[in-house]
Amino acid sequence: MIPAPQDSPWADAAAVPQLRIRNVVKSFDSFAAVDDVSLDIFRGEFFSLLGASGCGKTTLLRMLAGFEFPDRGAVELDGIDLLKLQPYERPVNMMFQSYALFPHMSVAQNIGFGLRSEGLSRDHLEERVANALKLVQLSGFAQRKPNQLSGGQKQRVALARALVKRPKVLLLDEPLSALDKKLREATQFELINIQKQVGVTFIMVTHDQEEAMAMSTRIAVMDKGRVVQVGAPHEIYEYPHSRFVATFIGSINLFEGMAAHGPDGWRVDCAHWGGPLRVAQDLAALDHHQVALGVRPEKIRIAPPDEHLAADNFSDGVVREVAYLGESMLYRVALPSGFLVRVAAPNVGTRFSPGQTVRIGFDAGAGVALDK
Repeated sequence: MIPAPQDSPWADAAAVPQLRIRNVVKSFDSFAAVDDVSLDIFRGEFFSLLGASGCGKTTLLRMLAGFEFPDRGAVELDGIDLLKLQPYERPVNMMFQSYALFPHMSVAQNIGFGLRSEGLSRDHLEERVANALKLVQLSGFAQRKPNQLSGGQKQRVALARALVKRPKVLLLDEPLSALDKKLREATQFELINIQKQVGVTFIMVTHDQEEAMAMSTRIAVMDKGRVVQVGAPHEIYEYPHSRFVATFIGSINLFEGMAAHGPDGWRVDCAHWGGPLRVAQDLAALDHHQVALGVRPEKIRIAPPDEHLAADNFSDGVVREVAYLGESMLYRVALPSGFLVRVAAPNVGTRFSPGQTVRIGFDAGAGVALDK
């Protein structure tokens, strides 16, 4: 949905991050919730912290907001030490997972609540609230109470309340988790468009891989309190650095074998496949190491066994299971070794049934070798 900024500042060694997180550690008793995390986040990014429950992403977000303080480490925003500031002093605002709207207040009162301590005139306050309502397309809802709103409307009120104070950074804690699938997808577009309009840096916590992939300029994948990979969505998906990232983001086939070099270039000798798998990747650093060649299901083609399949690597197999996913078909194909390969194919043309013999194949550039 959202393309990375054209200048991709994280790729420019001379670019200055807006937010610097350096060697941050936070433990609860003997458990390290955040373990030596360092990140650079640039102005205008839609940055996501992605991971399973308990990986430390929410604890890190709460430290940015000032609701938790690290045991050690540094956090700077535009050169200012955030750790010396109380939560109410930080140019940061947070949108909570529960939205935390005041039930006895109107929509306008909820949005303007944080502005009342700034000493604004009544006219100026009302103007700021009106602009925030317009931004989230709720101009006609100012006098309604939260119990008169849908889930998506409550989400937008919470967003308007967070943005009305004009923070430098907006923190979003699982902002779409309370919405149903259809509304969640629509709201993703709304959030992206609003972020582009206001130009505020968004940092979102989510456990939903598709949500992070769809909305983010970059993603930090977290596991056991550590950041294990940072990159643009396509980098995380296409070039995972580890088996954890490869299996956590989407679905993937892992073909185990020994990396070796032959007359046709690099290969992975895979017993499950029944022979060598040609690889376009330079495996010099992994030569004669056990690796797993990761191949996404949609990069594997499927055809009748008597049909020529233009692929660098191919094998015959038998369809064991078929799942109809609407826009695509998911096949589990058993190779002669018994190894099951997941194959995703568009829901057009030939379909295959359980028990049918098929031919599957993929190109040398379709996989990424991961050190065991």
